[in-house]
Amino acid sequence: MQYVVAIVAVCPLRSEASHRSEMVSQLLFGEGAEVLEAGKDFTKVKCLYDGYEAWAQTSQLAEVDEEIAKAVPVGYTFKRNTIVALNDAPMHVPLATPVFRNTFFGKYKVEYTDEETVLFDASFYTEEVIRMVALLYENVPYLWGGKSSFGIDCSGFVQQVFKLFGKHLLRDTYQQAAQGGSIGFLQEVQCGDLAFFDNAEGRIVHVGILLNSEEIIHASGNVRVDTMDSYGIINRNTGLRTHQLRVIKRG
Repeated sequence: MQYVVAIVAVCPLRSEASHRSEMVSQLLFGEGAEVLEAGKDFTKVKCLYDGYEAWAQTSQLAEVDEEIAKAVPVGYTFKRNTIVALNDAPMHVPLATPVFRNTFFGKYKVEYTDEETVLFDASFYTEEVIRMVALLYENVPYLWGGKSSFGIDCSGFVQQVFKLFGKHLLRDTYQQAAQGGSIGFLQEVQCGDLAFFDNAEGRIVHVGILLNSEEIIHASGNVRVDTMDSYGIINRNTGLRTHQLRVIKRG
């Protein structure tokens, strides 16, 4: 098998091998993938973290050994904008970028010049820390297919927050809704539970992180804190109901 890692801060993943094709997800700098179909301009990959399959621009990838692609990071960047060096040139990378320390991605020399990294475990999954981590993304603009602090969608947001705690979520909202156990009543929620919302056809289309039984942080226009009740989300700025609650899950 052939493996690659992203060598740009944020590598778009597209549904088809074209720049005009829909962006469905992203690889952050250093994240690994298995090559499914190699091409001159675009390469079809399978992300090692969540199994997502899509097309990446070939020039934004570096071929690496399996050991490098599957390496466990020593931590993750913990600022919206961190500087690393790629072949001695500075590059700004987003929050939650994996850190492997000084290494090589194929022919590319990598140095992590900013030392502010974290690697939480389940013992840190407390209300205080969950709220602090989630609010690092506050006001990041919504971007379909995004999963970085430069632009993010709802499922990308919760996936990245959970990743920092060593909690593994799949990429899309409907996939995440199939994980974990259900919570029967809003009054029983704990900070860090996930609320899922459906559309008029009953399809799950949105997700957010509950901070308590009355507040939710989610990516909708931007990453924001809104009011929550047993029917769904109420926008704090407009007072309008924006999302219909379907189910609450705990990982």
